[in-house]
Amino acid sequence: MTTGRQRAIAKSLTALLPMAPYADTEAIRTDATRVHMKTLPPGIAIWLATVAHVRHQHTDYEKLLEEGYDRDSARFFVVDQINAVLTRWRATRLLDPDEDES
Repeated sequence: MTTGRQRAIAKSLTALLPMAPYADTEAIRTDATRVHMKTLPPGIAIWLATVAHVRHQHTDYEKLLEEGYDRDSARFFVVDQINAVLTRWRATRLLDPDEDES
């Protein structure tokens, strides 16, 4: 049985990422439904889960951390890579390096 929140998460995910691969959308959906995201509106939960997923799975973020960059610096250096993935997926929103992720 699907809950109202699960339906809202699915709708937000489809609206944000219409062309994302299934494997990625399922990982994002799972992350957006985790307990620590429960109090967030579905659209914000999807956005935060998307940015985190793309950062960790589709950029050099982990490599930069291993090389000794601090978290904020590593995040700064992968913004363009994140936006390239979001653009490929026809995302309706891109990451602005001058704004908070939420």
